[in-house]
Amino acid sequence: MSIWTRIADAIAALRAGESLFAVFERLRTPPDRSVAFTIAVIALGAKMAKADGTVTRSEVAAFREVFHIPPQEEAHAARLFNMARTDIAGFEDYAAGIKRMFGDNDAPLCDLMEGLFHIAIADGNYHPGEDAFLSRVADIFGFDERRFARIRAQFVPDAARDPYDVLGVAPDADMDTIRAAWRAQVRETHPDRMLARGVPEEAVKLAEKRLVAINRAWEDIADLRR
Repeated sequence: MSIWTRIADAIAALRAGESLFAVFERLRTPPDRSVAFTIAVIALGAKMAKADGTVTRSEVAAFREVFHIPPQEEAHAARLFNMARTDIAGFEDYAAGIKRMFGDNDAPLCDLMEGLFHIAIADGNYHPGEDAFLSRVADIFGFDERRFARIRAQFVPDAARDPYDVLGVAPDADMDTIRAAWRAQVRETHPDRMLARGVPEEAVKLAEKRLVAINRAWEDIADLRR
């Protein structure tokens, strides 16, 4: 059964009156976590579209870069997007429900944030409303300012890029500590790790920018320490 078939089943439950939060409650374990991840990106992406007031073709194209949607399943994705966009529940309610779904496992939440950033900057204009939206979502997910800044720096062209922030280490950390942090992040970015935590195979490409940022930060720090 394909991921989009399972998403279609979730949409059927929503149309029958079940809440999105109830759907998330049923999608806590593999392989349903990948369904939950996809629905979360669509749902929060729909809410984020309200932040700058428009849904551009480039944003739609950005979503298609993350998730390959077979032509016969496009109607399901569009229906879910519109249901989330017009739902009276606010994005904070959605973010809180998604946080509860993943519990203490915040790695998928980081993957999800990267997906939202990928969509937000697709039109070449990172709107202040989008920044406020993503900052609030990150806060609900339990990310501190440093972690949010690290994700933001991977995507927003004018964002400050402190290599120590990217690796999540203190500027006065020794090289062994920094090397260990770099290697740990590279491991967490491996496709097998991402698939294991529920990121759909189609969305693993989200990690490409993260891996580039991680390796660049390590190289920058190594150069500075020389």
